[in-house]
Amino acid sequence: MRSSRALLVWAAGVTAYLVAVTQRTTFGVAGLEATDRFSASASQLSVFTVVQLLVYAGLQVPVGVLVDRWGPRTLIVAGGVLMALGQAQLAFADSVGAGIIGRLFVGAGDATTFISVLRLLPAWFEPRRIPVLTQWTGIIGQLGQVVSVIPFVALLSTFGWQPAFLSAAALSVLAVVLSITVIRDSPLAGSERSPQTLRQTGTSLAAAWRQPGTRLGLWSHFTIQFPGTVFVLMWGYPYLVRAEKVGEGVASALMTLFVAVGIACGPLLGRYVGRHPLRRSTMVLAIAALMAAAWLAVLLYPGPAPLPLLTLLVVALAVGGPGSMIAFDFARTFNPAARMGTATGIVNIGGFMASLLSMFVIGVVLDVLLGSGFSRGDLYALASFRLAMAVQLVFLAAGVVAVVIARRRVRRRMAEQGVVVPPIRDALAREHRRRRNEKAARRPSGD
Repeated sequence: MRSSRALLVWAAGVTAYLVAVTQRTTFGVAGLEATDRFSASASQLSVFTVVQLLVYAGLQVPVGVLVDRWGPRTLIVAGGVLMALGQAQLAFADSVGAGIIGRLFVGAGDATTFISVLRLLPAWFEPRRIPVLTQWTGIIGQLGQVVSVIPFVALLSTFGWQPAFLSAAALSVLAVVLSITVIRDSPLAGSERSPQTLRQTGTSLAAAWRQPGTRLGLWSHFTIQFPGTVFVLMWGYPYLVRAEKVGEGVASALMTLFVAVGIACGPLLGRYVGRHPLRRSTMVLAIAALMAAAWLAVLLYPGPAPLPLLTLLVVALAVGGPGSMIAFDFARTFNPAARMGTATGIVNIGGFMASLLSMFVIGVVLDVLLGSGFSRGDLYALASFRLAMAVQLVFLAAGVVAVVIARRRVRRRMAEQGVVVPPIRDALAREHRRRRNEKAARRPSGD
């Protein structure tokens, strides 16, 4: 009975997170319609999502404190209400300023959800189940991108701006009702929480930041989360439809593929982290190299890129989503349980700060190129979009450098504690010997 009740609470929380991801990504697929509705330039259009992500990133640590004080159920409900208000505001907005206010509410509501859902897990499940459920929380939540790409785009194309965004607001209302009805902070009725004082919060925050493992998580999240976020939330859909000249149906299919690849890669990366905990940062760097190589191949291709190459790009970017969950594993393993939420909040800031900065710079570059006559009057011309999207390579390179520096500090501290990370060639040789011995053990012996 306890197990089924726990699964029901978790399912309601995951549903709330799925709806939050839907609200987060609706504006990204409505970029072309937003350009016409608000008569917005590229940099103005990017401000919508930049404000949303700035609020999201800025609230991560405060939300962690509020979850400790008020409990996850209250924060999930409050987040749903804020997102419903934000989408309703955007539905009726007819100016850039009014629209940005709507996205501000969406960002604030979105910020409360993920951390709150994760906070439910220790209260309802045994510790051994939490890592797997955390991975599945992220995977199922990302299905919200499918909701924004397929049903929402269909509503937008068929009925227009206002009905589409009012429908999105109604979805959050349903999530709020479900959360109030099903979610409870703990299976123990009347369980007491011990909220931190302001001084304790400050001490915990400082200690989490001083831990090199937390900063390694921050920079890991910064480096491999933002390319996929930028693509899905803001510039991917206009880039595919207007610059690369693929049909809207094909663009929606590629966005759906993005989600499917993320779902498929999540368990595989989780298994890798479990088996090779000392090589987590190596996987982060490998994913960064994969994304950089994919973007270079597309950006350097003469003329519009063929569909197989665009598909490869989407697959590479999609790996970054589950890959960025490695960053939270750094927060978990390098910090005590008492400051886990604070460390997780710090780590979660990284990718979204990189996302909002790169989104905004891409919009500015597009506007500058349009003003200089480079794109011959077309805001989304392929030539100008290529130069703008190349901005991401600068952020990727900066992130890789920061990961390498943070990793050295982490490994230096680990060595002081007696844990030495062997060279990669030694680790590969050991893994090869292990597999050879397993095969030999399974081989039937002779008479």
